[in-house]
Amino acid sequence: QLTLVESGGGLVQPGGSLRLSCTATESTLDYYTIGWFRQAPGKEQEGVSCITGRGGIPNYADSVKGRFSISRDSAKNTVYLQMNSLKPEDAGIYYCAATSRWPTSDRGSFYERDYDYRGQGTQVTVSS
Repeated sequence: QLTLVESGGGLVQPGGSLRLSCTATESTLDYYTIGWFRQAPGKEQEGVSCITGRGGIPNYADSVKGRFSISRDSAKNTVYLQMNSLKPEDAGIYYCAATSRWPTSDRGSFYERDYDYRGQGTQVTVSS
């Protein structure tokens, strides 16, 4: 069992930045592929980024490429999502998900069905 906890959301102006954190207490996240997803009212859930458990390979959705950056800090057992140049369309509830199953462990995935654990989410609001 793995309990994921997100933090770092909040209100930011367009063009601003936020850093989201995803951590767990029961186990190291080092061997898990971690995905970040977002859900906005009236929109489909979107996978925005992931980092593989094997190799630490990052992947980004086209909508955030060049603006978001995912990273892993093993010492803090935390995966971060650095979000820069935020736009109003980036707003939503962001949550992280984890899996150690293959092939997502090697390739990553932007589909929540490929993950086994999910956090409760943190709200991101982008507004002036």
